[in-house]
Amino acid sequence: MRPGMRQFLPLMRYLRPHRARLLLAAVALIVAAGSFLLIGQGLRHTIDAGFGGRDAGALDRALVLLLAVVAVMSAATYARFYLVSWIGERVVADLRRDLFDHLLRLSPAFFEESRTGDVISRLTADTALLEQVVGSSVSMALRNLLMGAGALVMIMLTSAKLTLLVLLGVPLVIVPVALFGRRVRRLSRASQDRVADLGAHVDEALHEIRTVQAYGHEAADRARFAGYIEASFATALGRIRQRAALIAAVILMVFGGVGVILWTGGHDVLGGRMSAGDLSAFVFYSALVAGAAGAISEVIGDLQRGAGAAERVLELLATPPQVFSPPDPRPLPRPARGEIEFDRVRFAYPSRPGHPALDGFSLHVAPGERVALVGPSGAGKSTLFALLLRFYDLDEGTIRLDGVDIGQADLAAVRGRVALVAQEPALFSGSVRDNVRYARPEASDAEVERACEAAYASEFIARLPQGLDSELGERGVRLSGGQRQRLAIARAILAQRPVLLLDEATSALDAESERMVQAALEGLMAGRTTLIIAHRLATVKSADRIAVLDCGRLVAVGTHDELLESEPLYARLAALQFMTGSAPRPG
Repeated sequence: MRPGMRQFLPLMRYLRPHRARLLLAAVALIVAAGSFLLIGQGLRHTIDAGFGGRDAGALDRALVLLLAVVAVMSAATYARFYLVSWIGERVVADLRRDLFDHLLRLSPAFFEESRTGDVISRLTADTALLEQVVGSSVSMALRNLLMGAGALVMIMLTSAKLTLLVLLGVPLVIVPVALFGRRVRRLSRASQDRVADLGAHVDEALHEIRTVQAYGHEAADRARFAGYIEASFATALGRIRQRAALIAAVILMVFGGVGVILWTGGHDVLGGRMSAGDLSAFVFYSALVAGAAGAISEVIGDLQRGAGAAERVLELLATPPQVFSPPDPRPLPRPARGEIEFDRVRFAYPSRPGHPALDGFSLHVAPGERVALVGPSGAGKSTLFALLLRFYDLDEGTIRLDGVDIGQADLAAVRGRVALVAQEPALFSGSVRDNVRYARPEASDAEVERACEAAYASEFIARLPQGLDSELGERGVRLSGGQRQRLAIARAILAQRPVLLLDEATSALDAESERMVQAALEGLMAGRTTLIIAHRLATVKSADRIAVLDCGRLVAVGTHDELLESEPLYARLAALQFMTGSAPRPG
């Protein structure tokens, strides 16, 4: 098996559930190919019995038989095409589902190191190429192999001498296929990579279209995109040249051989060594062999492109999740208390292994307690949130949730006890109802409405054209910042989780929106263990305790007044940030 074709072997498992359809498609393929081969015998019989014998009745019978064979071939071809196309679509649908499921299991670290456009390209464009291979190219290859082999048998039965000429030409066909096939596969992989570059640039530019236009960066982005386009075109052109050369070489060798055979056979007919019908059948079967060889050479180009796509898809499927549940997870206690303990935690991001974001950090948070996290940018505040949600695993130390090491607990169970309200809330295309219910899909409409009321979101939802059923657009672009924050809070309220992680959501809002959001947050924090990345004095003063971080270490813990007197770093932060109301970037 050619090295490129081995890429398809792991995908065979997607064919196993459809063995019955594959068997029917194989039967239809054999019937269609056999019918096509019978046409050659009908042609010989028509010429020898009908024309040679000058028998009109024999000619009529031969024509009726020929039409019957054509009808069977048409029906079998329909069945083969439908079944194989169905299998191709089904396999790719299953593959895309598994690929997306796998992507959702990968940790944020993977997406920080990968380009979104490249991942999307593998999920869409590469799998579309595989659909073409499974639903068309493989079927065409098998059809032509079967017909070519059958035609070769028929010509051997017709004339051994002419068959020898055909077999002598086989190496002339195989050589260009072997020579150009590897180049086509290599260039196909490169072509798919260039398409991924295009997708990544489009994703970035359109996602940040306001920034692009605000800074007048359109011309630079057009030029950069044009560069990607030309690189993609140049790579595709190289692949097309190789594939065109392959097809041309095969056609030249094959049909040149047919010409030689026709010349040799013609002299045999003139010499009385074979009949005109035999020569006609031989030419028909030789043309069939030639056509099969030409079609296979073209299909090989598709298979090589598919092999490049399969390589990229399998590479993604083979990426192991860096964070996963243990084989025998420890259950979290019920009812949930919301107790959190960071015990000598040390962690460095994979991209910066020599620079720990947290170094020996320890902190105990009692059930229902509000703890504000304060520190300069890069102190490790946001890292604590990421580790508690197990977006990453620790290098050293332990994080316990209700007394259980989260590394030994089920991943979904840990995250199921934590609600997150980010500084920039994540909303999805869909309705208001869908976005609020995202936290708990089984929640009733009444529960969604109560959550919106508790988040002080009902008043602006009522003004939307369809209320809770109003579409928000991509990432909630039709809402203001304060409205998006209140929907995110409604989502967290509906989640009903005992631990709340709050990257304080009021730092970028106007005074009226801040008042509404702050009121919603008070209701959300009631009765929940809350960790807050603090940006505002009001938040700091309302916390039960304040934890001051610097360079990944816990510097001090206390109340606002205590820390103002005892901790110089906190006093400086309070003077620069809290007293002025400015907000640092999350650390």
